[in-house]
Amino acid sequence: MATIDGATIIARSLKQQGVEYMFGVVGVPVIPIAFAAQREGIKYFGFRNEQAASYAAGAAGYLTGRPGACLAVSGPGMVHAIAGLANAWSNCWPMILLGGANDSYQDGRGAFQEAPQVEAARPFSKYVTRPESAARLPFYIEQAVRTAIYGRPGAAYLDLAGDIISAGVEEELVQFPPRCPEPPRTFADPESVQRTLAALRTAERPLVVVGKGAAYARAEDEVRAFIEATQLPYLASPMGKGVLPDDHPLSVAPARSHVLQNADLVLLLGARLNWIMHFGLPPRWAEGVRVIQADIAPEEIGTNLPVEVALVGDLKAVASQLNGALREAPWQYPAETTWWTGIHGKMEANRQATEVMMADDSVPMGYYRVLREIRDLLPRDAIICSEGASTMDIGRTVLPNFHPRHRLDAGTFGTMGVGLGFAIAAAAVHPEKKVVAVEGDSAFGFSGMEVEVACRYGLPITFIIVNNNGIGGGPASLDPARVPPSAYTPNARYERIIEAFGGKGYFVETPAELGPALSEALAAPVPTIVNIMINPRSQRKPQEFAWHTR
Repeated sequence: MATIDGATIIARSLKQQGVEYMFGVVGVPVIPIAFAAQREGIKYFGFRNEQAASYAAGAAGYLTGRPGACLAVSGPGMVHAIAGLANAWSNCWPMILLGGANDSYQDGRGAFQEAPQVEAARPFSKYVTRPESAARLPFYIEQAVRTAIYGRPGAAYLDLAGDIISAGVEEELVQFPPRCPEPPRTFADPESVQRTLAALRTAERPLVVVGKGAAYARAEDEVRAFIEATQLPYLASPMGKGVLPDDHPLSVAPARSHVLQNADLVLLLGARLNWIMHFGLPPRWAEGVRVIQADIAPEEIGTNLPVEVALVGDLKAVASQLNGALREAPWQYPAETTWWTGIHGKMEANRQATEVMMADDSVPMGYYRVLREIRDLLPRDAIICSEGASTMDIGRTVLPNFHPRHRLDAGTFGTMGVGLGFAIAAAAVHPEKKVVAVEGDSAFGFSGMEVEVACRYGLPITFIIVNNNGIGGGPASLDPARVPPSAYTPNARYERIIEAFGGKGYFVETPAELGPALSEALAAPVPTIVNIMINPRSQRKPQEFAWHTR
C-alpha cells in the first residue's frame, strides 16, 4: 500500500489551495517541505534570511490574492520570520508561515531550538495551529488559507513538528479538501449606499480617499467608474496609488495637505484613519469633517472619528453598488467651484516648487534631481518598491504609478528592510514587468545580501540606492573614535556587492553620469545596483507640518 510523507502532504495541500509561491531558508526539520514544494509545482525561492523571506510571502499574498508561504526552521528561524507575520498583520495581507518545530515527543525536554512558537505567532496571526498528525495536515492547511483570505486578510501560522513532517501515512487515509473558493464579495446595506450619495450631494468640499484596501479588492475598474461618474476629487494613499493612474485629472495628490485640511466630507474607500492619514484629526484635518467609511471589517468603522455613513463590505462590491445607484440617479460634483479653484491653485504652486528642485544640477545631487531622472526613465507599468524615510516619502510624490498594486513600500507598519523581499516577490509574481527597488542606503542595509537571491534566480531587478551616508545623512569622513549614531561608512560602494554574484553595479556622483547609468541598468538582463551619492544635507521641500503625525 502506497505511503506519503508529511512534507509531501503539506506541499500538495498548499498547491491545491492556490499557494503558488514559497520563500524561505531551509534546514532541520523543514528542508523536505521545500523539495516537496518544488515537486508539486510551487515556485520556491531560497533566501538568505527568514525576515526578508517573510516579507516576500506577504507581498506575494497582496499581489496575487492567495497567501504567499514562508518556510522557516524552528526557534531562531521562526522568530526571524515573525517580522513578516507582523507586517502582514498591519497591512492586512494574506500569508502563511510554516515554522519547523522539534519532534513532538520531545516537547518540554529542552529540545534543539524548542521555543514557544505558537504563543509567539498568535498576536500577529488570524489563525494559529500545531497539527497533531500528518493525516490531518490538509484540513489545517485549508483552514489556514481560508482564514487568511476571508474577511479582512491576514497571516496564518502552522507549527510543524519534525516527526509530523517526516511521518509516513497510507495515502488512502489522507483526504485533501477541495480548494477553498475566492472570498465572497459581500455587499453593503443598500440604504447606506443611498445615504452615501445623499451626503455627497450636500458637501461643499468633498474628497475621496482611495486606499490599499481598494487595491487588494481588485476594485480598480469600479472605483474609477465611480470617480469619473461623480467627478469628485480623489487622493490615493501610498499603496492606493495606481488604483487610478496618478496622472488622472481628478487626482489631487500635489495638494495633499490642502485637501485634507479643508475637506468638509471625506469618503474613505478602503483607507484607514491611522497615522498615515493623521487619525482624521486637526490640524491635518478640518474640525468636524464628515466621514463616510467603506471597509471590509466592521470593527474598523469609526476608528478615531465617528462616521456619518458606514459601508461595510468588499470594496469591489460596494463600489459597484455606488455605481448602480448613480446610474439610477446620476449626479456630478460641479467642475466650477471655489473648492476646485483652490485645489488647482495649490497643486500648481507645489508643482512649481518641486520643478525647481528637480531641475537643480548641483553636485552632490539632491533627492528631487535623482528621483526625476528615475521617473523619466521608468516604464509606465514598472512595479516600484520603495523604502527609506526621505527616499520613500519624496519618491511617493515624484515617482508615479499608473496601475494598481504596482507600488510596495514600508506600509502601515512603517517597516524598513522590506524592499528587497518585496522586489523579489514582485519579480517572481510578475516576470513580465520591470521591478525597481528604490532604496535609501540605510534601508538597503537591512537585507542587502538578498541581491544574491535575485542573481541566483535570474530576476533582473534594478536596485537603486540613494546614498546619503547614513540615517538622515552622514558626514563625508569619519573618526572611528567618534562615529555619530546615525552615520554609515562614507561613500560606501554598495554596487560592488552585486558584482560578486554575477550582477552589474554602477556608481554615480553627477547628473551627467545618472541618466546613462540608469538607462543601462534598467535595460540589463541581469540584476543591477545603481549606487547614487547625494548631498547628505538634501531634504524635502519645506513642509507645512512636521513629519507624519505631529
